[in-house]
Amino acid sequence: MFLRDRRLALLPALALAVLTAACGGSDDGGNGGSTAAADTIPVAATDDFCEVEASELEAGTHEFEVTNGGSKITEFYVYAEGDRVMAEVENIAPGLSRPLLVELPAGEYETACKPGMIGDGIRNPLTVTGESAQLSEDESLAQAAEDYQRYVQSQTAALTEQTTAFVEAVKAGDIEGAKALFPVARTYWERIEPVAEIFGDLDPRIDGREGDQAEGEDFTGYHRIEKALWETGDVSDMGPYADQLQADVAEIVALANETTLDPLQLANGAKALLDEVATGKITGEEDRYSHTDLWDFAANLEGSQAAVQALRPYLEEADPELVTEIDERFAETEAELGQYRAGDGWMLHDQLSEEQLKGLSDSITALTESVSQVAAVVADR
Repeated sequence: MFLRDRRLALLPALALAVLTAACGGSDDGGNGGSTAAADTIPVAATDDFCEVEASELEAGTHEFEVTNGGSKITEFYVYAEGDRVMAEVENIAPGLSRPLLVELPAGEYETACKPGMIGDGIRNPLTVTGESAQLSEDESLAQAAEDYQRYVQSQTAALTEQTTAFVEAVKAGDIEGAKALFPVARTYWERIEPVAEIFGDLDPRIDGREGDQAEGEDFTGYHRIEKALWETGDVSDMGPYADQLQADVAEIVALANETTLDPLQLANGAKALLDEVATGKITGEEDRYSHTDLWDFAANLEGSQAAVQALRPYLEEADPELVTEIDERFAETEAELGQYRAGDGWMLHDQLSEEQLKGLSDSITALTESVSQVAAVVADR
């Protein structure tokens, strides 16, 4: 996702305060057999430092409460070896706090605050020791992870096919063909972002927007080619970028197909996809040259729903009222978005009025508030 401060400046009337529900967990006095979050770890983030109250934790589920005391939008990550993302929370505006639930087995980790949401971030070591029952030991939660992995595999097959066709059109100089394929290929990418984002630098190489890069980094991926297609209409020098995009997508597809998310990653991912809509797609910042943002909007909605559906058997037992609420809000958002169908695709973002975008904004905000509760229900098993 890798969003930037400018998102808050776009379409001010549509700025969203997407609230995450308080993540409840039983404070059982340190019962090692519990997987519920038994603590809250304050994180004080500014433009210059990242103060995490704990540097050593017991294995299990923990909640970080990240408060941004700086002047820039920030994000917070927990990294495993090789910069594999265990959990993340993005778009923490100055003066705001956001929680992050994460399940951590014993091992060595790093936490990172990223003021301005660029670069490697301000990092701190984190050691996790001991043993704890894992959420995936619950049969229905383990099944949810397996079901979602099958969904990812179905989407990556189409992502590979459509990206190959897009790259071939770009390298052949077929401007209109490449333009038609651009939002189609990205549909499959946007549906699987919860798993795609855990693989370090691959996500920004594939999906970074202009201005997202740290100093010295090249602007690559889908949006680099998008700019050439829509802004100049000249892709004669896009061959190397197209080849790199295809290679990067092939790499991330291989990794994603082998990866099973843990239950909290799945729950957090369902919400993160909706946050992506609320903080980027609504403003038109994502696909700023093509204005094909509603394709991404629909894909994120579908991907979030797939993650929630995978968790559904567990949620129906743990909190049936929440399931009903989420179903109703997904239906409302789908109906709101459905007004802007255009043939087999969607209207362009710049064809919608501010009032129409506000309706979509309100709907996705309500849905996000409901889906944000899923992680706490999973953690409190």
